[in-house]
Amino acid sequence: MISRRTFVTAAAASVALPSLAQAFEVAPRFQPQPVSFTTEYAPGQILIVPKAHFLYYVTEPGKALRYGVGVGKAGLEFTGNATISVKKEWPTWRPTNEMIEREPSHYGEFIDNDYVQPGGPGNPLGARALYLFQNGRDTYFRIHGTTAPQSIGRSVSNGCIRMLNEHVEDLYERVPLGTVVTVI
Repeated sequence: MISRRTFVTAAAASVALPSLAQAFEVAPRFQPQPVSFTTEYAPGQILIVPKAHFLYYVTEPGKALRYGVGVGKAGLEFTGNATISVKKEWPTWRPTNEMIEREPSHYGEFIDNDYVQPGGPGNPLGARALYLFQNGRDTYFRIHGTTAPQSIGRSVSNGCIRMLNEHVEDLYERVPLGTVVTVI
């Protein structure tokens, strides 16, 4: 039987956890900031450098806005060129079949059904998602917000590019459909 003290402690912890996640602050180098940049990429393009955990949005020749990102674990990274072909606010989410197969205990609620998690603050894709396509086909890789701000600057995702929600909201407003994304 659960004691009153255990119940009250667990309830208090569950209320405190969301506020702790919101209070998390990334290192200053991962905050958005204007930087000098190579002229190899045209204004409006996005370059992602996973090893450095940075996404660059080229604003003008030789200049970019740099954001800190979380990226895929070893072996799960996306590389190459893609185009943003879909943008969604508060997107729905379902793990890929490969994710479910790799971690069935983590994704148990998605096994043997077609459940899709609705958009909202608890959704792993966060506030916004930019869908990466190649040759008109969905890659299933996204640039999206996150419910795990501590993952920024780390290689821990299932391959997607994670950003703080306020940062992906800013990028979402800046980039149109058709934006070219290069991940090296």
